[in-house]
Amino acid sequence: MIYHYDFLIIGGGVAGMSFALKVAKAHKGTVAIICKTTLDEANTAKAQGGIASVTNLAVDNFDKHIHDTMVAGDWLSDPNAVEHVVRNAPAAIKDLVQWGVNFDKKADGSYDLHREGGHSEFRILHHQDDTGFEIQRGLMAAVRNNPDITVLENHFVVEIITQHHLGKEVTRRTPDIECYGAYVINPDTQKVDTYLSRVTLMATGGTGAVYATTSNPSIATGDGIAMAYRAKGTVKDMEFVQFHPTVLYNPAETHPAFLITEAMRGYGAILKLPDGTEFMQKYDPRLSLAPRDIVARAIDHEMKIHGLDHVCLDVTMKDPEETKKHFPHIYEKCLSIGIDITKQMIPVCPSAHYMCGGIKVDLNGESSIHRLYAVGECSCTGLHGGNRLASNSLIEAVVYAKSAAEHAIANIDNYKFQEDVPEWNDFGTLTNEEKVLITQDEKEVGQVMSTYVGIVRSNLRLKRAWTRLDMLYEETEDLFRRVKPTRDICELRNMINVGYLITRQAIERHESRGLHYNVDYPKKPRN
Repeated sequence: MIYHYDFLIIGGGVAGMSFALKVAKAHKGTVAIICKTTLDEANTAKAQGGIASVTNLAVDNFDKHIHDTMVAGDWLSDPNAVEHVVRNAPAAIKDLVQWGVNFDKKADGSYDLHREGGHSEFRILHHQDDTGFEIQRGLMAAVRNNPDITVLENHFVVEIITQHHLGKEVTRRTPDIECYGAYVINPDTQKVDTYLSRVTLMATGGTGAVYATTSNPSIATGDGIAMAYRAKGTVKDMEFVQFHPTVLYNPAETHPAFLITEAMRGYGAILKLPDGTEFMQKYDPRLSLAPRDIVARAIDHEMKIHGLDHVCLDVTMKDPEETKKHFPHIYEKCLSIGIDITKQMIPVCPSAHYMCGGIKVDLNGESSIHRLYAVGECSCTGLHGGNRLASNSLIEAVVYAKSAAEHAIANIDNYKFQEDVPEWNDFGTLTNEEKVLITQDEKEVGQVMSTYVGIVRSNLRLKRAWTRLDMLYEETEDLFRRVKPTRDICELRNMINVGYLITRQAIERHESRGLHYNVDYPKKPRN
């Protein structure tokens, strides 16, 4: 089957839905959101802490937020991208509120602002400890109530369509690559349908599932980044994988590991060893509120030198009722495994959390592939540099969704549907034995990445990861050529591609910077 949509959106988190609402409001054409599961299962919904925006002008300003972002990013952030997000953040908050998102307020009606690691002021808007869920809820309601937006759940995108599929040679030096839509697996027929579009948006989220333990849902397999890379798009800064310092240590859960929001440390929780000894004073004067890369490496080091599986987060000194009021979901989750956080310390450890790199885009959110935009975690705007400042991700997605929508609307009349795209050749079969191979290879990718390309790296570890991933790549591509595409084989391909990109770009960076720490290139202090 062949379908036509003016705007084809791949992914349904805050980035995809914000873009959809913007272009649908402009009434410039048909809009479709493709979700590989359901609309409510996105990384957005897992974000606990909040969303950053300068709000309290009595003490805060744009320059402070810009400076905090540059410092956290180890001065690798693009200043233009940082200024673009920070200055447009208040307007993005207003958009979210208009779409039905609620943020906690004080008795006087002002926003109840939190402070998180790396922020010099209280500027984090939140909804209890489930801000991402509230944003997802509000946007889903707005999208489902909009008759101009079609939501296609449980559809999986195999590849985006470019001149390559028309029989033309496309290389990374081809200057005018264009995106004409995508090949999509229909969940009812299990056949690959052709979706032609005038504009395509990639909003597929992150890459956490390529690691053995992650705060991301298992769907975070880096699909958009892998598809753009295979289409010869520019992918940047993949070595900068952010490990959240504090996820609940619970060996029974790996995908996703339960996040203990950074806002808890902003609230006053202190990192300690299981015996109650504090340790962050050895690593940074900001103690438990140092940026995530510093805190994650400190915890990793303490766990290694003491032979621990976890450290602890202590919030027992705070008022129990206030703690339960601010963090009801964390309280309930910990209580479900026998930990009362008002009386006992929380066992925590670092876990793969956020991809700072991705599909390189400009200030309009457009990639190096014409007519293909990328917004949210799958994109690399330059905002995060070497390390994302806490709560900058959700606001980045909303700001860039607006920029991309405005640019796409202004240019869509210049684009036509590419009607001569061939249908997908779905020759092949998939046996149960081959499914076992796919499952085993997915586990191996996670083991390779966590063991060799984790918080602390070395040239030897990276080389070993490269060798293992190259073998997996050859085996998987050979299998893919012989079978009909299914979600599991496609996700495995994408995970291997993403692991390769993280490893290769880590090898290419001959320094320790931001989230990339290589023991063969000791970090030098900045002057």
